[in-house]
Amino acid sequence: MYFFKPISDEVRLSQIIFNKHKKTMKLILVSIFACISAILQAAPGFLPGIGYFISPLATAPILLASMFSIPFGVVTYLLTIMLLFVLQPTELIVFPFTTGLLGLGIGASFSFFRKRLSVIAVGAILLMSGIMSLLFIFHFPVLGPAVSVSFSFLITGSFIYSWFWVEMALIIFKRLKMIKVQ
Repeated sequence: MYFFKPISDEVRLSQIIFNKHKKTMKLILVSIFACISAILQAAPGFLPGIGYFISPLATAPILLASMFSIPFGVVTYLLTIMLLFVLQPTELIVFPFTTGLLGLGIGASFSFFRKRLSVIAVGAILLMSGIMSLLFIFHFPVLGPAVSVSFSFLITGSFIYSWFWVEMALIIFKRLKMIKVQ
């Protein structure tokens, strides 16, 4: 079955290559990822309307940084939060619990799990727990005031969204590998 297929070892091989680089190169890459993620997450404030469609793309830089190295993924995540504090403070409540947490969780799970379903499940659980924290602990209507919150909706939506990002991460990773080879 598709979900039980193992994910290739390309991620682990790229982690080995990433660890061979100098610390300066790694920090520059982390700062670039954090800047891209902060700009994408802050898009709704600068481009009302279309920015809401751009904002979910902020997951990708955090995801890629976490795939290369978990500590550098965490640094990218925290640096993005600090940049959002300056650029768009209104996004500070959403990013750490949804977009950023999803990217960090999926990227880190590539290092621990080999099966696609495990990676998707980790991302879905983290996204669902982040959304539930915003909804029930902070009483922040992250899904909008008109959307009724049902547990099955959260589970299904989180799983599909996490699946989408796992597949996108693998596609981006293969494209980066092709660019590096040429």
